Amino acid sequence: MKVLAVSDSVVDRLYSPRLGEYFRAVDLVLGCGDLPYDYLEFLVSLLNVPLLYVPGNHDPQYDEKKPAARADGCENIDLRIRQVKGLIIAGLGGSINYTPGRVNQYSQTRMFQRVASLLPALFWKRLSTGRVPDIIIAHSPPRGIHDDEDLPHNGFAAFEPLMRIARPRYLLHGHTMVYKSNLVPSITRFAQTTVINVYPYRMIEVDAHV
Repeated sequence: MKVLAVSDSVVDRLYSPRLGEYFRAVDLVLGCGDLPYDYLEFLVSLLNVPLLYVPGNHDPQYDEKKPAARADGCENIDLRIRQVKGLIIAGLGGSINYTPGRVNQYSQTRMFQRVASLLPALFWKRLSTGRVPDIIIAHSPPRGIHDDEDLPHNGFAAFEPLMRIARPRYLLHGHTMVYKSNLVPSITRFAQTTVINVYPYRMIEVDAHV
């Protein structure tokens, strides 16, 4: 399967009427946060494939009753698990808490709690299918992998035990900009998980289960 993952920055090549020509083989789109919802709606409309996303720290509080607080035709999977086109996908949105009172920002402790709340569903999915998650989509990176020293771009420590316990094949994230230094990797292997910074977009080929 060909997966188009996007985050943080609108790309003219994607926000184009010729999107279908450039990416005609895409099977699934995954949004890793901090993108205008009309951009996500444009992608799903032209590609006509499922689009799952999580919110970033600049996104509004999700509310399915408010048009400005959701992306029509797309599915917010923050703290949820979905099985789509043979892939098991879970979501964990948000960034580290650096501005008091802002939505989609969490302390390290709070993210540990969020991860813990997701684990029972991941265990049940493993029991019922015999499979680990194929992809976890997040906005922020794990702590110590692709993150930065400045507070707003610190990664989450909770993602390390999540990867060790849940053993996802991939963890995709945005939030940090790999182009600012060619010494910063965009793909890192941790335990059994390949961690990929998709900023601003990346095509990924994933073997799907039938």
